[in-house]
Amino acid sequence: MAYNQESGKGKIALVTGGGTGVGRAISAALLGAGYTVVISGRREDVLEDTAKALAAETGGKVKAITADVSDPQSVSGLFDAIKSEFGRLDLLVNNAGVNVPNIPMEELTFDHWNAIVGANLTGVFLCTQQAMKLMKAQTPRGGRIINNGSISAQTPRPHSAPYTATKHAVTGLTKSTALDGRPFDIACGQIDIGNAGTEMTSKMSSGVLQANGETASEPTIPAHHIGDAVVHMASLPLEANVLTMTIMATKMPLVGRG
Repeated sequence: MAYNQESGKGKIALVTGGGTGVGRAISAALLGAGYTVVISGRREDVLEDTAKALAAETGGKVKAITADVSDPQSVSGLFDAIKSEFGRLDLLVNNAGVNVPNIPMEELTFDHWNAIVGANLTGVFLCTQQAMKLMKAQTPRGGRIINNGSISAQTPRPHSAPYTATKHAVTGLTKSTALDGRPFDIACGQIDIGNAGTEMTSKMSSGVLQANGETASEPTIPAHHIGDAVVHMASLPLEANVLTMTIMATKMPLVGRG
């Protein structure tokens, strides 16, 4: 398939954490826009099932590659496989991430901290590093990287210190990548998502802890809106970049005093 700079036709995308939730929705939207999509994650069975389902739903080409983004060797193997099969990478969506138990900070273990930093921050760095190497060397040169920052990159929830810390750090990494990638036609932006309707946010309807100590239900939005937003960011020519985008349920209690 011929490469087309103005659309997804002929382009290769990698979505980490692409087997479930927001990652699955992003992958489906990119397939619909004409991308060939590689989905990665730690659970091979989930990835393979998702790949088959997405291919059937969209008629697009999707490949599943198992990888742990917190492991340098695993990430290196993931990008080696992409380079070997496709020869290039046009879009990296750093979506993989985990959370920790909703408990007071002093009760979190060092293992909790390490796990979330590994998945949410180190993983973004390792994948970005490999993508930069490939995007600099390929022809046509360049590409785009989109990081899932989350609303927590802006404002914390109660009992979310490790998650919030990593997401704030992702914002810094996004800006550094945008700057360092500039001479090589590599654009980097961030999408901050608030209350997308997935398994992870299923508890929103029954109530979540608010800043004032109360428990309240919160509205969500269908995850396909996130996919549509990512496709919009990715559809721009490399001379233009959405550095940050916030997409959220309109009535979630982010704007205002909690």
